[in-house]
Amino acid sequence: MNNLNMAAVYVVQTLGSLYLLIVLLRFIFQLVRADFYNPLSQFIVRATQPLVFPLRKVIPGFKGIDFASLVLAIIVQLVLMTIIVKLMGYALPGILQLLVWSLVGVTALFLKVFFFALIISVILSWVAPNSHNPAAQLVHQVCEPVLAPIRKILPSLGGLDLSPIFAFIALRLLDMLLIANLAQATGMPRGLTLAL
Repeated sequence: MNNLNMAAVYVVQTLGSLYLLIVLLRFIFQLVRADFYNPLSQFIVRATQPLVFPLRKVIPGFKGIDFASLVLAIIVQLVLMTIIVKLMGYALPGILQLLVWSLVGVTALFLKVFFFALIISVILSWVAPNSHNPAAQLVHQVCEPVLAPIRKILPSLGGLDLSPIFAFIALRLLDMLLIANLAQATGMPRGLTLAL
């Protein structure tokens, strides 16, 4: 692969992954019931609405789960992978294999969002506890559904919250044992997605 193709892969992957992240955040925010009127939530809705709205006509939501956003994330990942495979000079695999790779890529990014949200949440709990910043509130709303079940199991340690440690371990194990093995088992080339 020549330098021009490498640069093209970098640009496509970076810009495409940024949009993919925004689409997936829309799905996650609705999944965790994040504040719809938060300015960041509103930005994400406006950025994704032109593509989500037509999909909603054929893919309805169910019990608060926005399947149109999830399907859009998979489609965006599939298109990105198709472009990157062509730019890398590989033979284009069948649509079914590309679809499986897209599902692996979206799942990997889904786990990464929670992983980094937890890191930000831990840092914020040290430097800006009880912050009313819109971004901090969204991070808290994303992390709480992951941490709440762990807090129910762990005994109280007098104000010391160890639930993020166990959440990190669980997310890392899922990434190592599930995502990495799925990517390897399906023959997914490295570098197709930034989430792996």
